[in-house]
Amino acid sequence: MKRSNYLIFALFIIVASACTQADKVGEKKVKHFEPTWESLQQYECPTWFQDAKFGIYTHWGVYSVPKAEGHSDWYGRNMYNSWHKNYKFHKKNYGSAEEFGYEDFVPMFKAEKFNADEWADLFVEAGAQFAGPAGEHADGFSMWDSKVNPWNSVDMGPKRDVVAEMAKAIRKRGMKYVVSMHHSWLWGWFPTWMEGTDCYNAEEGSLYGEKLPESAWRVKGVKGYYTVDPRPSDNFERVWLQKVKEVVDGYSPDLLWFDNRIQILSEGVRQEMMAYAYNHAAKNDQEFVLTYKRPDFPLGTGTVDLERSRMPDIYPEPWLTDNSISRDSWSFTSDLECYTTDRLIHDLVDIVSKNGCLLLNVAPHPDGFIPEEQQQRLREMGKWLKLNGEAIYESRPWTIYGEGPTETKTGHLADQKFDGFSDQDIRFTTRDGQLYAIALGWPESGILPIKALGAASFSDEIKKIELIGHKGEIKFERKQLSLEIHLPDTKPCENAYVFRIN
Repeated sequence: MKRSNYLIFALFIIVASACTQADKVGEKKVKHFEPTWESLQQYECPTWFQDAKFGIYTHWGVYSVPKAEGHSDWYGRNMYNSWHKNYKFHKKNYGSAEEFGYEDFVPMFKAEKFNADEWADLFVEAGAQFAGPAGEHADGFSMWDSKVNPWNSVDMGPKRDVVAEMAKAIRKRGMKYVVSMHHSWLWGWFPTWMEGTDCYNAEEGSLYGEKLPESAWRVKGVKGYYTVDPRPSDNFERVWLQKVKEVVDGYSPDLLWFDNRIQILSEGVRQEMMAYAYNHAAKNDQEFVLTYKRPDFPLGTGTVDLERSRMPDIYPEPWLTDNSISRDSWSFTSDLECYTTDRLIHDLVDIVSKNGCLLLNVAPHPDGFIPEEQQQRLREMGKWLKLNGEAIYESRPWTIYGEGPTETKTGHLADQKFDGFSDQDIRFTTRDGQLYAIALGWPESGILPIKALGAASFSDEIKKIELIGHKGEIKFERKQLSLEIHLPDTKPCENAYVFRIN
């Protein structure tokens, strides 16, 4: 009897142990990030971002209100600089900065026509896969219900939580949600050292921040490292970090985007911020992206973002370009001129061919309405993507990104000096083993030569070529130095032409 009981007990222990082991095997191991660069390099860019390719965000806030001419998202700083056109505009329209300071625009920011659902519908129509607002720009005005910053859109201005409204609208339509953060610029942004301005009389808790010398604004350093003097105070860093935590905890963005000038912050606060964001995402089983500009964080700790610029060739890791719908400004101006739809689509194609994604900025009117000219550009992009999206979404680079005479400029803000592509430029992408050649023009000769697919360069047999959107046979000749595609009489679309190579 005793032996029988022993055998039953032993069998129970074996079964229980097996079940426990099975549970352990079935468990998903959650990564934990420590605030060290080594630990933060566990970061992996999720597949959704690599597949998405195209996103939209907005520069819209108090800086939109003046409706100035020229570059206006820096209006809060430039209105105090006598050499800048914003200063002259301000003096003419609002008086001296001593009489009417930047903070006086806050009550004028009413957002009476802002409708998050209308914005989101437009972004879907444009073909965007991720979208969202600027959470806080350099002016220190938070667009969410902040507890650490009294200067926010719920307590002042529109009296609305813009970040929350956009989160609901974007996610309702199946897009990933983006919030951009620019608030490291606030250290020295307003000239509190400048007599004769309202900034000079800034008190504790004001929009203008701490009383600082001019050297707090001026960056100094060598390539790969920079700082300011004095560096941000403990209180500034505490509030900076808490703002990020509020956005992460309150809205759980799928992509958290950071502007540059973060390296002025201490290494410890940068590490703590990244670890906090990554652990929040891991805890909630969220595939999370954090983007940054080099050299603010070490490579491998997040996804690299280039402002108005792009990689010169295929980059081994997924990356991002942020660019605006206008060459001259990120936010609304009275003289805003948009890029052509050609230019915007060609930029997207070039970036995707090099393993990148495009985050395109739009500039809503101060009242919250997106102007018709910008809506038109977005709808035309969406129309093109609806037809040709198979060569963009979920695609990956080919062995080379493309060919043609045009060299894209590189370096910070280089796209502002780039005039676009020629009809001889071609870009390549692949998807599910399928090769796509995307022509950025329609040669008048009626022949599109592709050197990379000539018999001397490309040994595979080409059996068939299809032009997406065209019904009918596409004729071609395979020569030693090029593949020559005979173009049909009519174009299947505008802007760029996608050939499916079988």
